[in-house]
Amino acid sequence: MQSADLLAAVTWNADGLAPVVIVDARTDAVLTLAYANREALERTLTTASTWLYSRSRRELWHKGETSGNTQRVVAVALDCDADALLYRVIPAGPACHTGAATCFENVVALESAETDATPGGAPFAGAMIALAQTIASRKAHAPEGSYTAKLFAGGVDRIGKKIGEEATEVVIAAKNDDPAELVWETSDLLYHTLVMLAERNVSLDDIGAELARRARE
Repeated sequence: MQSADLLAAVTWNADGLAPVVIVDARTDAVLTLAYANREALERTLTTASTWLYSRSRRELWHKGETSGNTQRVVAVALDCDADALLYRVIPAGPACHTGAATCFENVVALESAETDATPGGAPFAGAMIALAQTIASRKAHAPEGSYTAKLFAGGVDRIGKKIGEEATEVVIAAKNDDPAELVWETSDLLYHTLVMLAERNVSLDDIGAELARRARE
């Protein structure tokens, strides 16, 4: 479908709007639910940057215009009923105005979600992405009583000390030949490593690119 065809196909609601689901094109994480009118969609298609319509301010807005947290739009999709849009984006910063990576960080884990089609439960990559997003939120907001926020307050030295401790405990767990202990200690090590990456503004994509390079060697 061409841009002009998509623009002509949208069924706008009575207010001339359509809901827009914004998704991270790299991780498939849902970032925001917003709205667009025809002009906002046209600008998005023309500029490959997220344009939306604010229902509260009753005006167009360009994502990141004031915050700098822009979004490069790599694809726009129209749903089967032609009344909802999907923007696939590469964000240049947090999606939420609160500073969180996603507007959907308030999660209720349902028991049924523990059963996954992937052997062993939740996929590793998805769990890492979710944890990294939570860590980024703790860095941005530093909620009182948060262990992660306390680590950030201590800086590289405190985080580095914990990484050293957890690495040693991983080795001990392996020597003890205790799989459950090894899973626990490895999870601690990965968590503290993600905190260090966030402290130094290194993304999982940066790590993924290096691992992909090594996989080709």
